[in-house]
Amino acid sequence: MRYLHTMVRVADLESALEFYCHQLGLIEARRMESETGRFTLVYLAAPEDGARAAAEQAPLVELTYNWDSEVYTGGRNFGHLAFEVENIYEICEKLMSAGVTINRPPRDGHMAFVRSPDGISIELLQKGAALIPAKPWMSMSNTGQW
Repeated sequence: MRYLHTMVRVADLESALEFYCHQLGLIEARRMESETGRFTLVYLAAPEDGARAAAEQAPLVELTYNWDSEVYTGGRNFGHLAFEVENIYEICEKLMSAGVTINRPPRDGHMAFVRSPDGISIELLQKGAALIPAKPWMSMSNTGQW
């Protein structure tokens, strides 16, 4: 058995790609459109998994965009996607600069949570040992749900 992907339904494909690719830093591994099924699937990989993703050997995030309007609720009960990052402070700063709310700041230098435009909880974990707690993160409070 091999883990393949996590599927997330998105209401607006362009805003989802802006968040996952341009802000979070994932890369598009492949895309499929179905005229008869009226949907688009976009598979994303972490940058370090790029070559493995192309060979279909890395776990992926599948964004499913249904062309007909639907309302998706319950993003919190999905759980979360987790990504290991090189520098949690840098990625959180980049996300904040792009207007993304840091729901659980990396006060401990190890873990943070944000949400995608569709309300999917994203956990960011510092690669290796936690960074030394630093300002402004160590004094920031949680915001909303994560």
